[in-house]
This record gives sequence, structure tokens and C-alpha cells, in this order.
Amino acid sequence: MIRLNSLARPAARVLPLALSAFLLTGCMTPSPYAPRLEGQQTGYTDRAITQNRYRVTFTGNTATPRETVESYLLLRAAEVTRAAGFTNFVFDTRNTRANTSYQTVPYGPPDPFWGRPRGFGYWGGWGFPYEPSYDVVTRTNFDAYAEIVLLSADQAAKEPRSLSATEVINRIGPDAAPKPPERT
Repeated sequence: MIRLNSLARPAARVLPLALSAFLLTGCMTPSPYAPRLEGQQTGYTDRAITQNRYRVTFTGNTATPRETVESYLLLRAAEVTRAAGFTNFVFDTRNTRANTSYQTVPYGPPDPFWGRPRGFGYWGGWGFPYEPSYDVVTRTNFDAYAEIVLLSADQAAKEPRSLSATEVINRIGPDAAPKPPERT
């Protein structure tokens, strides 16, 4: 029976974990245009503040570009406007925030001799401690937020910043939300 010595065991544990993490990050796709469900981190939300004012958000994952997150927010605002029985809307407040996180990942397996007396004690032979190499992984996802005011056709005619909900849905909708296959 072949036994791994105690120095090789950490490397045997780290390699499969690093390989699986690498494979999973390669498969990441942008967030789909869908509602954010309980326990999920991505998707859209909307909430009525008053009869003609709503708060709308969209949060993407790290593979979703800022432009896509903002387009999905615009599309959701238009859908909320039509669902509430209005024709146009205007943004009262709007903001997109970048959430950045950093993670250090070691290169290769750890040094089996780190922390063990050798040469000049716990120090490397060159007079300084050995420090393994690390890679810093940066992850950024975008979170867009807006408050919209819903307008009737008469109100929209007086407001130059108003957006037509129908036009926004026609222009952005087909790209954001693919149509489900038709049943026969």
C-alpha cells in the first residue's frame, strides 16, 4: 500500500478544489432577465411607493456588463409602467453602483517546508522568509436602482424627459427576454 507522506497531503487537497473553481468560473453566463426570488442575488425587483411612483432595481452577476444591467432596469421600468395602466414614465432618481470584491488565490500547491526548520531556522537560505506567490482575483457586479414616476399621455406631452413604455419594450425587450417556444 502506498501512503502519501504528511507533506504532500495539503497539495492533494488543494488541487481538485482549485481545478473545480477554475472550471466553474469559465462557465459563468450573464444574469438572465428574471425576477429576483427569495435567496437569489441577481434579478429585478419593483415596489409601489405611491399610486404613480415605483422603486425598480436590477442586480447582475460578475459576468453581466454595466450596460446590460442598466438596460434591464430600463426595461423593467417600462413593464411596470404598462402593468400599472400608464403610457409613459420619467426617472426621478437613478444610480448604478459597482460592487467590487477581491480574493487571493495561491499559485500552485503550498510549500511543504514552510514553517519548518531548515537552513537558517524558519528563514530561507537568503535571509528572508519564503512567501508563496498569490494571485488577486477581482470580481465586480453592478446594481442599478431607480425611482420612476408614471405619467398619463397628457402629462407626458408636457414632460420632455418622459419615455414611452411601449417604445422601450419594443426596442429592448426582444434582446433582454427571449420569447418562450410556442406550444402547438
